[in-house]
Amino acid sequence: MENLKTILEAAGTSLGNALKTSIFLADLADFQGMNEVYARYVGDKPPARATFQVAALPAGARLEVELVAHA
Repeated sequence: MENLKTILEAAGTSLGNALKTSIFLADLADFQGMNEVYARYVGDKPPARATFQVAALPAGARLEVELVAHA
């Protein structure tokens, strides 16, 4: 989430302008922890979100986040 925040700020926008996120988890058992961290970044009005368990992610990652935001 810090990486996404930095990328968005460099592009002149912020997490507050997020419209939709897709979260890919290697294991849905990580959902609760991910959700707690996610909530700290998106606040009380989160963007639309879809969460999926996937068979594998690049470089052995446990999660991957795709985010669409407006400027």
